[in-house]
Amino acid sequence: MTQHAPSTEPELTAVRNFRDVGGLPTVDGGRIRPGVLFRSGHLAHATAEDAAFLTTLGLHTVFDFRNAADQKLEGADVELPGVRNVNLPLTDPADGAEFWKMVRDGDLDQLRALLSDGRAADRMITSYRSIVSDRTAEHSRVLHAMAEDSTPALMHCAAGKDRAGLSIAVTLLAVGVEPDAIEADYLKSNEKHRRYKVLRNGTGAGDAYSPEVMELLAPLFDARAEYLHAAFETIEQTWGTTDRYFTEGLKLSTADRDRLRERLVV
Repeated sequence: MTQHAPSTEPELTAVRNFRDVGGLPTVDGGRIRPGVLFRSGHLAHATAEDAAFLTTLGLHTVFDFRNAADQKLEGADVELPGVRNVNLPLTDPADGAEFWKMVRDGDLDQLRALLSDGRAADRMITSYRSIVSDRTAEHSRVLHAMAEDSTPALMHCAAGKDRAGLSIAVTLLAVGVEPDAIEADYLKSNEKHRRYKVLRNGTGAGDAYSPEVMELLAPLFDARAEYLHAAFETIEQTWGTTDRYFTEGLKLSTADRDRLRERLVV
């Protein structure tokens, strides 16, 4: 029997950005069931207490959208008893590894060249667009799995903001959640206690955490509505309608979406 998440959100020690998306409204008056769809940052550093809490959720599947570079940096997820772990990288195996090394280790001039004058936000928008257009097979696999048997499910990437945020958004869109509610949930990743910790190696110049550095990095670590809008615009530009995105892009039949809705919506 599925166990529902507690009504008050837990404070996990070493898992960032965890939440149950239950309660979000659909366009036809339904709501996402509590206790069937969760999102978070990676589980690699989960404490024993964190793992014990996650075990109480009755999870069937954890979808990990990190790539090989992420897993090398952070480690594998902790194993939860009886839970299936599925790794579906939503970016290429080492995509951005050199870029993120520059973010962690680069000097101020390098960061300015990489990130100033809107370059950081442009990079994020390009990433969101490409995940929607290029990762249809991965999103199709997730939604088919959930329609069949893979709930309750938890989706995560590194910070639980971008790749997991997009995958949650696609899932919610598939079952008819109101777009404003999808955006509101996405933007919760900006709350201080949810944010990914920005870690930089010292450069010896005293500028590792200077206001200018943090301003340059901000677009990479923010959840911004413009990023999500770019993803949704890509759906419209590529497939014409969201329905065609699901039927032609993700190969979901009406019956598939109905089964998914039965599992997620009350």
